Amino acid sequence: MAEATPTSVRVSRRRQDADEWALVLVAEGLTPTLWRVPEGFAVGVSAADWDRADRALRDYQRENLAAVETASGDERSGATGAGLVGSTVAAALIAFFAVTGPRDSGAVWFERGSAESQRILAGEIWRAVTALTLHADLGHVAANAAAGGFFVTAVCRLVGPGLGIALVLLAGAGGNFLNAWLHGSLHRSVGASTAVFGAVGLLGGLAVARRQRQGNRGHRAWVPVAAALGLLAMLGTAGARVDVWAHLSGLGVGGALGLSVAQVEQKRPAAPMQGLFATAALATVLVCWGLALR
Repeated sequence: MAEATPTSVRVSRRRQDADEWALVLVAEGLTPTLWRVPEGFAVGVSAADWDRADRALRDYQRENLAAVETASGDERSGATGAGLVGSTVAAALIAFFAVTGPRDSGAVWFERGSAESQRILAGEIWRAVTALTLHADLGHVAANAAAGGFFVTAVCRLVGPGLGIALVLLAGAGGNFLNAWLHGSLHRSVGASTAVFGAVGLLGGLAVARRQRQGNRGHRAWVPVAAALGLLAMLGTAGARVDVWAHLSGLGVGGALGLSVAQVEQKRPAAPMQGLFATAALATVLVCWGLALR
């Protein structure tokens, strides 16, 4: 039986808007489709789900408008900083790939920095961080830069740019460590995708906590987790070289961090603390590479 043609719900010139709307619809338990149109990018669902999708996007846009109108000056500047952090992360991944080259080149960076399970479990825990900055080929880094820029920006908008990038790095490193433990030995991986799915997990965990504070209990509060798992299925399981367990590990660690942070800190830290978190994240990457190359 042929699949029903999706009906457009929203159209935007920007791919980022379309991706964001698709996430909202996934969180509502729908299965959106995204495609190119002359006006830009369209997001659609089946005709039977159109009313539900339209209502979900209207509610989402109304909530965002209210948040912008009531936001303080610090929060608005934080939103700008979030986009800057996401763009910087994407650019940094591509720039570092220009230095290291692809994995097949046999460069020392991959020998010293890959996430090798046996070595991580033996004490070389810095590999859980350095592996996030390495990529197998140009397609690999391009995909992670695009996805990473989007999801890092989304996390930073919620908790602030400094805390956001620190949490994404922690989720990625924690995911690599968990993946190493699950495999035991003789497993090697590289790529920022573990951190990308860590960011997806963070968004899910933070959304669950927000829904609980709004009075949503039971299964309704956990809809964002289903959305995160749906994203894993759509984005993180295709391709012969995809490390699904690394993606799932990043997702799980990120979700746990999101829930924990939301319980401990319900208001984003002030600018000085954001700067401290960002500095700590950058220092962690530099120190880990220093240990790897010593």
